[in-house]
Amino acid sequence: MIEQKHTIIEIEVADLLKKTEEYHKAGHRLVQIGTTPLGDRYEINYTFTTAWDFESLRITVHDGDELPSISGIYWGAFIYENEINDLFGIPVNGMNIDFKGHLIETRIPTPFKNPPKITKVPKGGDA
Repeated sequence: MIEQKHTIIEIEVADLLKKTEEYHKAGHRLVQIGTTPLGDRYEINYTFTTAWDFESLRITVHDGDELPSISGIYWGAFIYENEINDLFGIPVNGMNIDFKGHLIETRIPTPFKNPPKITKVPKGGDA
């Protein structure tokens, strides 16, 4: 069995393009960009790999913050970045293809922005 390693590096938004460029120059590929709402902030993980070892750049943003696009470095990142904008309402500046909020159209605009608190349904109760 191959042992995988996953390192998470917390950085500031201002360092995102520089660090992403370093991964690109070192031959890493972009695996995913994942966003998680955490109350009054969002955690965004940019994950890269060369083989079996993964490294994630983790940034934290708040409502009103904007992100720079990494699609000038990793062209396909525009899909993730449009999702971040459409689902979480976090603007991403400079995307190589910007769907202007129409990549993912939902009945509720930015459905994952400040999600409501989830309460458990009592055992045996209706959802």
